Amino acid sequence: MLPKIGKIDKEVFEKIIFPNLGKSNERVIVKPRHGVDAGVIEIDEERVMVVACDPTFGMPVLMPFFGWAIVHICASDVAVLGVKPEYMIISLLLPPETEIKTLENIWQQVSLECEKLEIAIVGGHTGVYPGISYPLNGGCTVFGFGKKKELTPASNAKIGDKIVITKGPAIEAAGILAYQGEEKLKKVIDEKLLKRAKNLIWEMTVVKDALIARKYANAMHDATEGGLLNGIYEIAEASKVGAIVYEEKIPILEEVKVICDYFKIDPLISISEGTLIITVPKERIESLIKELQDNGISAFEVGEIIEKERIFIRKNGKKEKLLPVKEDPFWNAYFSIL
Repeated sequence: MLPKIGKIDKEVFEKIIFPNLGKSNERVIVKPRHGVDAGVIEIDEERVMVVACDPTFGMPVLMPFFGWAIVHICASDVAVLGVKPEYMIISLLLPPETEIKTLENIWQQVSLECEKLEIAIVGGHTGVYPGISYPLNGGCTVFGFGKKKELTPASNAKIGDKIVITKGPAIEAAGILAYQGEEKLKKVIDEKLLKRAKNLIWEMTVVKDALIARKYANAMHDATEGGLLNGIYEIAEASKVGAIVYEEKIPILEEVKVICDYFKIDPLISISEGTLIITVPKERIESLIKELQDNGISAFEVGEIIEKERIFIRKNGKKEKLLPVKEDPFWNAYFSIL
């Protein structure tokens, strides 16, 4: 069965998508896999091209930031492979009766963020179509070029690597819910705390995080749907290794905890674009965390890559299996206040 909303799960992917990938090509060295957000094509013995494609759901709350979100969400999927995003193609779909000013605002944001990240827009499609409630990024594709030996795919975690995360869990979930549910929340939450939660919208990117971490990391992955625990599981699954994660080591921002408590969702399995998961050799961890922190990005060690078992240890010491998340709780919370 398909999920009510959001990405298809691993079972559906492996049954329908994975066996049907068109013509086999040996130059595709990172192929489509569940939990792997970009592909890698070999150019020659040393160089590769990294390609990632993402939609951006046209949430009403995202409209003031929609162009910004399109660029950073798509570019993040290239950056986590350890490659700088360089080129973009975008398909922007608009509902009937969209005002020209709306298109202008979105496009100027897209262009400005691409300029900041040094990404050239090289093509795409923009049009008006029925059946769309809000502007929709129907597919943004970002390309980058790098060296094969410097790639950091989710499938490259090594036994003994430490697991480091940036910022903390549920960054995206808390930021979006704070905006969408502002009228309800401001009646029960401190104004300054609510403002901090809303500002998390601008943390929904791992481009900067990943371009700093790439010289230290073996594997990187951003914690999108299914959140932090699902992201760590996906790294372990892609790398065919185990992982141990400690709840007591996972910092949850006060504003994230308050928002998630209000909506009764678990921040550890809620969507978190903006949280980068890094596996790094033990001897590099101090340098990695220091450079991230020196650049204004908080970072924390939360676990380790081990041989087989995938374990989540609760604060009370209880051991649980680290399993894929079937359905992200964010979506029900979001649509409850739409």
